[in-house]
Amino acid sequence: MFTGLIQAVGSIERIAPVGGDMRLTVRSGKLDLGILGSGDSIAVNGVCLTVVALDQGRFSADVSRETLSATTLGALGPGARVNLETALTLSSPLGGHLVSGHVDGVGQVLEVRQDARSWQLQIHAPAGLSRYIAHKGSVSVDGTSLTVNRVVGCVFELNIVPHTLAETIVRDYRSGTHVNLEVDLIARYLERLLLGDRAADAAAEPITLELLRRHGFAN
Repeated sequence: MFTGLIQAVGSIERIAPVGGDMRLTVRSGKLDLGILGSGDSIAVNGVCLTVVALDQGRFSADVSRETLSATTLGALGPGARVNLETALTLSSPLGGHLVSGHVDGVGQVLEVRQDARSWQLQIHAPAGLSRYIAHKGSVSVDGTSLTVNRVVGCVFELNIVPHTLAETIVRDYRSGTHVNLEVDLIARYLERLLLGDRAADAAAEPITLELLRRHGFAN
């Protein structure tokens, strides 16, 4: 598990095909690798990976075909900047929100505009994820925990404060940039709980405002 508070920005050093999938080597930037060992988890652009090798200022991790198909990692090249976060511990302050590192889908940045010292982003989410994204709810974008300011259909808006711009790869975003999205875990589990026995039915009713009203979760 992670918090969505990015600890460092690293960069891709090497991408090597290995047995049909890929091994990623990442320069760790200011991240202290002394706390990591082989087999530990680290989030790279919000994707939970397992460290398989450590060297001075770099680490390597294997990326499966499933992960390559479901995230943006396969599209990165040497030199690409990436958000890094080590797994939280029981004593870690939870300053963001609970992030599993299991990406739900890939979104696309539609618009980037400046608002005083902050940036406003518009991101288009895959249709199947839009129902989990709520006004003032949390969403992970490339591993960064952010608060949704507005949502209309599949498009949601975010406000990026100067600290986040300085400490993450958000400042690299442009219209058309693809980003890893992970929705709030609570929303996913709430849907399954409300469906009850119907959760096993592939055609079960999705979460809607009407469904929430019927179960007393909305007025």
